[in-house]
Amino acid sequence: MLNLSVLLEDSARNHPDRTALVLDEKRMTYREVDAAASQVANLLAERGVASGDKVALSCPNRPEFAIVYYGILKAGAIVVPLNVLLKRREIAYHLADAGAVAYFCFEGSAELPIGQEGRQAFDDVAAVEHFFLIAAVPETSTAAETLHEALAGQPETFESAVTEATDTAVILYTSGTTGQPKGAELSHGNTMLNVLTLNRILRNRPAGDSHVVCLPLFHTFGATAQLHAGFSTAATLHLVPRFDAGRVVRLMSEEDITFFAGVPTMWWGLLRELGPDVDVARIVKNLRIGMSGGAPLPVELIKEIDARLGVRVIEAYGLSETSPLATIGDPGAPPRPGSIGKPVWGVQLKLIKPDWTEVTGPGEVGEIAVRGHNVMKGYHGRPEATADAIRDGWFRTGDLARRDDDGWYYIVDRAKDMIIRGGYNVYPREIEEVLLTHPAVSLAAVVGVPHDSHGEEVKAFVIPRDGAEVTPRELVEWSKEQMAGYKYPRLVEIVGSLPTTATGKILKRRLR
Repeated sequence: MLNLSVLLEDSARNHPDRTALVLDEKRMTYREVDAAASQVANLLAERGVASGDKVALSCPNRPEFAIVYYGILKAGAIVVPLNVLLKRREIAYHLADAGAVAYFCFEGSAELPIGQEGRQAFDDVAAVEHFFLIAAVPETSTAAETLHEALAGQPETFESAVTEATDTAVILYTSGTTGQPKGAELSHGNTMLNVLTLNRILRNRPAGDSHVVCLPLFHTFGATAQLHAGFSTAATLHLVPRFDAGRVVRLMSEEDITFFAGVPTMWWGLLRELGPDVDVARIVKNLRIGMSGGAPLPVELIKEIDARLGVRVIEAYGLSETSPLATIGDPGAPPRPGSIGKPVWGVQLKLIKPDWTEVTGPGEVGEIAVRGHNVMKGYHGRPEATADAIRDGWFRTGDLARRDDDGWYYIVDRAKDMIIRGGYNVYPREIEEVLLTHPAVSLAAVVGVPHDSHGEEVKAFVIPRDGAEVTPRELVEWSKEQMAGYKYPRLVEIVGSLPTTATGKILKRRLR
């Protein structure tokens, strides 16, 4: 038997009074978090949610995210975390594709109306039986049933369901270059071994670390490296619902923060907030680990972090399909700027050609393939896509890399045309499909263009339909209503034609 809920339960048993979660003035101990998660599990059992059922969750970095997440695990159900920036149409797709039977959704705000979008999406998908609104201030909510009300009177103990290491624990949705988002099924064993491996490499200390958590917990990086790894060692997690560099610096100046993980744009923003009024000496004294992922960290930024914060940033590489950790830099070895490090314990890497044969020449570029305890079970409900991606246990990532003589890997190109905007993966095909639903759009091509703070920005080249008139501004505003905030194109160019190959394929390289 192996259930990820043990990560919380062990810490609650061994360190019950240790602070687990902090958000503004709210602090919860491990005993309190475990009790609240047990109430969620009891609620699900009462409503007929069975082991193996899928339960969706839309919530920013708040205590309720961790409580509901672990409550779902305790019940033996499968967590389906959703990006909080998704719109009604996108949420409904995920609920239906996953086959969710229940949905927990944060109410959001005027700027980020998650609750409104989520409730409408729930109404669109008849198969989802239960909807629970997570209210920021339950006492003032006018919703028919809030999570706070639903949990009232539920027991604070629950015997976690028996699950096997190979049972699915979570379904993480990752957009594909060939169509709609696909759900990567990760088992309890996948995630548990990833957590234990990370703790071993970073030497995470029992009840000794304090994290600033600004990576979204619905994403695999934040969930594994901070929520699960943090709970497994009874760390204190200071939650930041939405990245704000000034807020992060204040936390690091006022609290004894030992662990900070972020995508490159977060590190960039952090450094720009280190003004003369900041107690940098305290930050430097406490900060033990700096971790980066999601996109390559520029060499100059690595140097600046070392010079100003005195911390070696450890770069890691992985995907949702690999739980996510596949490679990481060696904390005990001299840094190699630009490298994603070596494979972690229990994981193998090789470079392959399109026909799956291995690249053997020194310094030769090939596609990264991964095999090990971290590789997903497959794509939910998509056997053909799974067969295309996994062969003999090897998962092909689509990322091109080279390997040096010491076995360190270096990414040289990204998977096909994927755009990385502020650490989020954006796939042009999905954006193009939505743009083509606009009545004035005949053809669209989406590419990533350089951006100072986001790394890349999403740009669309659009050919209007004959006789139709549409402005770039109109398309940007329309897209904003149709797609999540990190996806929609901020830049639109109206063109009369697009460069193509002899076979009619659009030459995106020339558009860039």
